[in-house]
Amino acid sequence: MMEEKFVLKLIDKQQIPETEPERQYYFMDIAREYAKQIAGAKGSPLTFHVSTFGCQMNARDSEKLTGILETIGYVEEDSEKADFVLYNTCTVRENANNKVYGRLGYLSGLQKKNPFMMIGMCGCMMQEPAVVEKIQQSYRFVSLIFGTHNIYKFAELMATAMENTFGPQRKKGSSMTIDIWKDTDQIVEDLPVERKYSFKSGVNIMFGCNNFCSYCIVPYVRGRERSREPKEILREIERLVADGVVEVMLLGQNVNSYGTNLETPMSFAELLKEIENIEGLERIRFMTSHPKDLSDELIEVMKHSKKICKHLHLPLQSGSSRILGLMNRRYDKEHYLELVEKIRAAVPDIALTTDIIVGFPGESEEDFAETLDVVRKVRYDSAFTFIYSKRTGTPAATMQDQVPEDVVKERFDRLLKEVQEIAAEKAGALTGQTLPVLVEEQNGQDERLVTGRLSNNATVHLPGSPELIGKIVNVTLKECKGFYYLGELA
Repeated sequence: MMEEKFVLKLIDKQQIPETEPERQYYFMDIAREYAKQIAGAKGSPLTFHVSTFGCQMNARDSEKLTGILETIGYVEEDSEKADFVLYNTCTVRENANNKVYGRLGYLSGLQKKNPFMMIGMCGCMMQEPAVVEKIQQSYRFVSLIFGTHNIYKFAELMATAMENTFGPQRKKGSSMTIDIWKDTDQIVEDLPVERKYSFKSGVNIMFGCNNFCSYCIVPYVRGRERSREPKEILREIERLVADGVVEVMLLGQNVNSYGTNLETPMSFAELLKEIENIEGLERIRFMTSHPKDLSDELIEVMKHSKKICKHLHLPLQSGSSRILGLMNRRYDKEHYLELVEKIRAAVPDIALTTDIIVGFPGESEEDFAETLDVVRKVRYDSAFTFIYSKRTGTPAATMQDQVPEDVVKERFDRLLKEVQEIAAEKAGALTGQTLPVLVEEQNGQDERLVTGRLSNNATVHLPGSPELIGKIVNVTLKECKGFYYLGELA
């Protein structure tokens, strides 16, 4: 039997540190020893693959999970060949759940061919009790399940899952390790992180959401707002800059409400001013900004900043004040347009992008016309447009007057056409200018080119070698090809 090859029982409860992150580093050592034993039986190092679904918050979480796995001794590999596959899930839309279930079925076949394989599930989808129950009943080959609130415990959970899966004391029948928390107020600093890019990084400044938009599941799966201490954020960014990072993306479900729950409150605008002073940092981005909390103070900071990028993502969701009320967005059409006017007056060359939902329950043709009116007045550089879909567990899912599917589709097509036509008209406005570009990667279509981004988030392709990656260089924008520029080094 496989379990006879392993000891997998090294945990001395009397030696486990009570404080974090020391406790997790203890379990990283335990899991590293377990990995050595399993790799010895396998005859080669253990491998892993983390698949990330959803937002940039999830992408940042996956970097942390990857850092811990590599500390334990796993080596990154394609999902088809990996000994440990971890799905970091999103549950904003129900079809995302169905996609995950389909992939799980595929992994089952791979696991039957690999006796050393484990499968893990984490993220927002795991915060739904019905989802966890379904996995327990229909996907019993999954080894580890945890949610959004205890990601910092990953090393501890991983050690337990390895024991339960391979150890002599493994459970009969199912060997699942499940640890889901309903909420937490804990933020654990200084755990390993393996960044996807050496020159830019996401930085969480807060977690959770207090807004409870009626269509959104996020507050239920991410919990209440928790802001990190400013000294911890600044320390992290300073370390990143020392390690070669020139651009940071400040992350939160609603960055504009940062700091309200700190013992010594600090506004997001005040935090930005502190970050601006970090020597060596070249660019600051942030998302997402909720219109109800976007202050005049923040606009003033953006106006005078030398480092904040000329791009603001400001979700609209609907142009109808009536629908915005039903959505519980806590602003109206007039307030939103006033904000846009203030922002453009302060930062005339800023690029504005947005999110829009079509077909929210009760949306009339008049309501939809209000949305089109805002699109025409604001003239977004681009917009993410979504067809409303019921999200079980949200107030909107039980609302009356659900809009017929054919009506929603027709409105969606009209909105998309309007957004694309405006974006096409605005494209190319910078042609002929010489502007700084952060080179991010080699072009996937033509190896003679590299690809980067302007401050306003527009994509630029230019001739260049991989040595340019991670550098900010001045580029003359020669030609616009619709949604990207062709340029050359100035």
